[in-house]
Amino acid sequence: MSFFGRGSRNQRTFRPKKSAPSGNKLKRHIDATLGSGNLREAVRLPIGEDLNEWLAVNTVDFFNQVNILYGTLMEFCTPATCPTMSAGPNYEYRWADGAKIKRPIEVSAPKYVEYLMDWIETQLDEETIFPRKLGVPFPPNFRDVVKTIFKRLFRVYAHIYHSHFQMIIKLKEEAHLNTCFKHFTLFTLKFQLIESAELAPLRELIEPLTVQY
Repeated sequence: MSFFGRGSRNQRTFRPKKSAPSGNKLKRHIDATLGSGNLREAVRLPIGEDLNEWLAVNTVDFFNQVNILYGTLMEFCTPATCPTMSAGPNYEYRWADGAKIKRPIEVSAPKYVEYLMDWIETQLDEETIFPRKLGVPFPPNFRDVVKTIFKRLFRVYAHIYHSHFQMIIKLKEEAHLNTCFKHFTLFTLKFQLIESAELAPLRELIEPLTVQY
């Protein structure tokens, strides 16, 4: 199960969990390596496998993880408690998707996450971007799409840590959150998916993980 929001069209409390495109073998590899507890091994491209396939399967996994994490906080992350999408006092995110909303607009954190998850879900469902059959080529801009997805998922992590970490502790979810974020960060660093400046809001958490990168 994974997340979705409140309000008129969002009465589906949770989105259906996305399945990985064309990557059952790779998904099994992820599950097996994660089970070993070695996150650095879990992010490494398996020998002989296609990089784009690896990026695709992991992108779906990380989308599902963030859905679930944010879903546990939805009743606490509201337009009243979080009127802007921020990561502490120095970082505020505005939404634009380049299509329906071309100029960045200021929205509440839950609205931003709703827009963000809708946008990512649209990318994952588009078979010309995320092919569902093995052997179907990925588009030339595939890595750029993946980088944008990761940048936006990072913003959800940044908001959770800065605005809701005390609630995470009350819910006794901090160990799970930290493990998910470490996995996400190691993968991001391994494949250089997010610009360094974008990582600034959580630099203190990330720096201990960068030793080998």
